[in-house]
Amino acid sequence: MRKIYAAYALILFVSTMLIMLIPMWLVSLLPAPLNIRCFMWLGRAWMHVYMPLVFCPVRTKGREHFKKGQPYILVCNHNSFVDIPTTTYAIPGASKSLAKQELARVPVWGIMYRVGSVLVNRDDPESRKRSFTEMKEVLNMGVHMLLYPEGTRNKTEDPLKSFYDGAFILAIETKKPIMPTVIFNTRKILSAGKSFGASPHRIDVHFLPPIETAELTQDDIPALKEQVFKIMWEHIEKSRSV
Repeated sequence: MRKIYAAYALILFVSTMLIMLIPMWLVSLLPAPLNIRCFMWLGRAWMHVYMPLVFCPVRTKGREHFKKGQPYILVCNHNSFVDIPTTTYAIPGASKSLAKQELARVPVWGIMYRVGSVLVNRDDPESRKRSFTEMKEVLNMGVHMLLYPEGTRNKTEDPLKSFYDGAFILAIETKKPIMPTVIFNTRKILSAGKSFGASPHRIDVHFLPPIETAELTQDDIPALKEQVFKIMWEHIEKSRSV
């Protein structure tokens, strides 16, 4: 059944993507940040149709923490490839994420990554530097930045893997607030490292109260990282016990 469901979800994804391709390509030609806002509006509309059709309803909690006109650095856990359509569905307003540069070279799919992501070659110091500058520009345009501080999907049994510094350096240098974000149950749908197969499941996304960074300095990076890590870890553990 897992293989049948996975085939159904994949076929539906590709077919709906082809429908969305032309409007997404057209809005990608608009100037920034209008192209990002229109692109993410289309992406949310797509996922609001797709996710229920694959029997993975998304429930959100904490959207009231978003203040109109305030861009946030959303720091999110990462358990599955399903996290990407889930955050597209759940995050209000325009947002970009950080993605591998090679994904932009994939035919058709690359159009979406070029508009919806800040692209980076992690092996190239100059590319990393450019991506950091671009993330600052995204935030200055009033667009949220979604970052996965674990770096890659968490394949361990722990609630979280260790965090990298990047999101916290960005927050302190831009003085933008961090919003800890926790996704539940995407690993139950599509786990890392398993053979072709998936299972439907409800998804929950919790936006936690933002942490202000306006008064912080570079010396506060370790403490800020530890604070966010602890908040997210404890929230995951608490939710597991409910």
